[in-house]
Amino acid sequence: MNRPATFTFTEKSSAVDFATQMDQQAEELIVKQLLAARADDGIIAEEGAAKESKSGITWVIDPLDGTVNYLYGLPGWNVSVAAKDKDGVLAGVVYAPSINGFWSATRGGGATYNGKKIKCNDPITLDKALLATGFAYDLKLRVTQGETMANLLPRIRDLRRNGAAAVDLCYVAMGAIDGYFEASLKEWDHAAGGLIATEAGAVISGRGGGAPNSDLVICAGPALHAALLPLI
Repeated sequence: MNRPATFTFTEKSSAVDFATQMDQQAEELIVKQLLAARADDGIIAEEGAAKESKSGITWVIDPLDGTVNYLYGLPGWNVSVAAKDKDGVLAGVVYAPSINGFWSATRGGGATYNGKKIKCNDPITLDKALLATGFAYDLKLRVTQGETMANLLPRIRDLRRNGAAAVDLCYVAMGAIDGYFEASLKEWDHAAGGLIATEAGAVISGRGGGAPNSDLVICAGPALHAALLPLI
């Protein structure tokens, strides 16, 4: 689907958290095609599509990750699709057409970028680390995030704000950045990108090293991940 000249908006958690008609149309198209091929599978998707799995496989879909980038005509917006079973994510793809990027991974099978195997950067020391992050739609939480930035900036090489969580995770996977962290992510934000990163050798966790959750997601090579944990 081509980017439209005008947009309609559906407000979500706040005035700066919204979906466009393209988010919704993309989700409808992806869900329709998946269920046509695998009718017994489940669905979890950002714009509300949901279906309980009868097969043991559930698809986790972000039909348009980086909606603000898409709205403003900035690069990096993407489609993120993962399949999970009772043991976690088993396959994931992230496609960002504006930067000609296609990342994929299977559990235990490694990760690729445009068909070529990729690996994260490791070991990287904190003072040499190029990090990426994003900011919450909750404006009160942004105050705390600003304090974290102030603590980190004197300790690292530099910081980037790219605007699309799935691509940031894939950038860690391919070594385009050294690490990434962000609060208030949902499962569809990190399911595919998280698998791609871990299959490329990175560690992805939540606060304190636990499972990734909405409170915080931290992703980096093992050495840098260990250095970041006590600082974020």
